[in-house]
Amino acid sequence: MSEHSSVTAFFHESSNTFSYVVRDPASSACAILDSVLDFDYAAGRTAAGSADAIIAFIQREALEVEWILETHVHADHLSAAPYLQQRLGGKIGIGARITEVQETFGKVFNAGTRFARDGSQFDRLFEDGDTLRIGGLVGKVLHTPGHTPACLTYVVGDAAFVGDTLFMPDYGTARCDFPGGDARTLYRSIQKVLALPDETRLFLCHDYKAPGRDDYCHQTSVAEQRAANIHVHDGIDEESFVHLRTERDARLDMPRLILPAVQVNMRAGQLPPSEDNGQIYLKVPINLF
Repeated sequence: MSEHSSVTAFFHESSNTFSYVVRDPASSACAILDSVLDFDYAAGRTAAGSADAIIAFIQREALEVEWILETHVHADHLSAAPYLQQRLGGKIGIGARITEVQETFGKVFNAGTRFARDGSQFDRLFEDGDTLRIGGLVGKVLHTPGHTPACLTYVVGDAAFVGDTLFMPDYGTARCDFPGGDARTLYRSIQKVLALPDETRLFLCHDYKAPGRDDYCHQTSVAEQRAANIHVHDGIDEESFVHLRTERDARLDMPRLILPAVQVNMRAGQLPPSEDNGQIYLKVPINLF
């Protein structure tokens, strides 16, 4: 049995996002996963209340941040990684295939030559099979693309942080219709997650309360997913999943914050550089999608 890791969840209801602090029970070391910067789209205004709640917890528990990890470039919220790093330290990490996301969306937003497409905005680019340490815990990185090319699952002790790859069993799996997404690839990535021990705790990045369920949920297990996930439980083959996922994706609207979120998150949470009047702007490409 893998070593137990201590996990605390933080919920950002307006984006349905769960952020996490995972800590080594034998030391003060911890990592933060998938943090959120508050953003009022209509006003073009950011705030840090959600990130400050994480900071307050870490300071109250006298923890030391070693990593600020992203499971992928999120399309539904802005990352608070730079804000957290400035106040708490730690290295910002993401999947090495972030460079593909940067290349694609660098063109979408006409980011220009000042925008590096080599992942250098992040402190560490993880490949499949890489490891990281959180105190005495050794975390393993699984490359789990399909939702985006750079998606990762971080396995830390008996916990796995799966990003958008899986939702609660009654809700299913991630969409695959973003640039670089692919339903067949997602199916194969999910099989890597479901090959972990049955008792592995899976921590999800989002929950949308499936019909008939009144409460938000953030934790499930490999065994529960294999038994009951409505899209990909045991017995669902690859072709069936691809057909289901493709039909479902064709009916989905774009996430409300995808345009501001991707512009910021592909820069490791940094806002675009200011223009010649000293003001920062986020772009909205018209009729591109």
